[in-house]
Amino acid sequence: MAIKEYKTIKEVVGPLMLVQKTKNVKYDELVKIKLANGEERLGKVLEVSESEALVQLFESSQGIKIDDAKAVFLGHGLELDVSPLILGRVFSGMGRPMDGKGKIIPEKKIDINGSPLNPVARDYPSEFIQTGVSAIDGLNTLVRGQKLPIFSGSGLPHNRLAAMIARNAKVLGNNEPFAVVFAAVGITFEESNFFIEEFKKSGAIDRTVMFINLANDPAIERIATPRMAITAAEYLAFDLNMHVLVIITDLTNYAESLREISAARKEVPGRRGYPGYMYTDLASLYERAGRVKGKKGSITQLPILSMPEDDKTHPIPDLTGYITEGQIILSRALHQKGIMPPVDVLPSLSRLKDKGIGKNKTRADHADTLNQLFASYARGKEAKELATVLGESALSDIDRLYAEFATQFEQQYLNQGFDSNRSIEETLDLGWKLLRILPRSELKRIREEHLNEYYKEV
Repeated sequence: MAIKEYKTIKEVVGPLMLVQKTKNVKYDELVKIKLANGEERLGKVLEVSESEALVQLFESSQGIKIDDAKAVFLGHGLELDVSPLILGRVFSGMGRPMDGKGKIIPEKKIDINGSPLNPVARDYPSEFIQTGVSAIDGLNTLVRGQKLPIFSGSGLPHNRLAAMIARNAKVLGNNEPFAVVFAAVGITFEESNFFIEEFKKSGAIDRTVMFINLANDPAIERIATPRMAITAAEYLAFDLNMHVLVIITDLTNYAESLREISAARKEVPGRRGYPGYMYTDLASLYERAGRVKGKKGSITQLPILSMPEDDKTHPIPDLTGYITEGQIILSRALHQKGIMPPVDVLPSLSRLKDKGIGKNKTRADHADTLNQLFASYARGKEAKELATVLGESALSDIDRLYAEFATQFEQQYLNQGFDSNRSIEETLDLGWKLLRILPRSELKRIREEHLNEYYKEV
């Protein structure tokens, strides 16, 4: 499409600029603002009418003189340069290299707005991804092509969990090419440094593409960062046939930027001031994950969001829960007990876990032990609460065993630290070790053949 140049900038208010007498301008089109001193700034079209375009600037509007500035409409949206060489690189939230290794020579340029996968073209997720975290692998299994968000709270170690999963994650079996795309949205410089150093130290950087948007970058850049990451993932998955895990932290910062831009546009606010289209907007990110029939690659998403005031009913986690296939919830109570990572397995859920476990995927006894561990831990927690109210002596002998099981489950199964990497066999064997605290007669959710094989009286 032809490039169009206009010297009809009418006004600039904060990050918004109104350009008049425009023709055939598209929504989301990229705009270059050329200043008289040769400086250039980028923006994108937020709204269009027949003869006017509202442009949102990616950078500050300070120093722009509307009399001698030009708005150049480039005829395309924001694009990402891609080639196989993006692996091992660190980019800004706008896709500019920030690791000092120079620009990428692109094999192609891809519009970052992409499009959700056609439901008819989707293939059903069914293969297990090992994260090295027992609470996820053993009880809330992640499956290739799934969207499984982590719900956290401010001050909880979700960044360390994200780095742990990015470092450990792998697809078992056929040595298929695996990559991680990591997007950090609105984080501090210290956090950004932590991730880069963590990935370099473990060697995971070689199979990782990083996009880092800092807290002092413009709000509009936060809107672009997750889309940059997902576009890179689509290229790796569907052009290079890789299996890609996309980790985005923290989506709450993304939603806050959405609210900020919506307020600047004077839109009618929805729940808690967030725009009414936030559900659709989040879906446009999440629905780009999955597997496509006839293509070898896949995209699995692990978005992380911190719940304001630890409130699961807040619009961001609430809407996310409707779109994704489950959630992993971090618990402040477990964190205060010193359990790392503090994954609260009872309210956590992976709706696709049944598809990724069992014989030839993990192990034949996985489904049975998973159900038994859930049930025993729930009963053990009840027994501990009862003991707090009525005292230890009020518990029956079997309830004391369940209370002991709950304590050991938290201390051994959940509390593995952030530097470990448990295989699925180690996780399942640890589950059996803990179940031996209980008498065989209590393990009613496990089939006889698995009890005979794995339950040895101690």
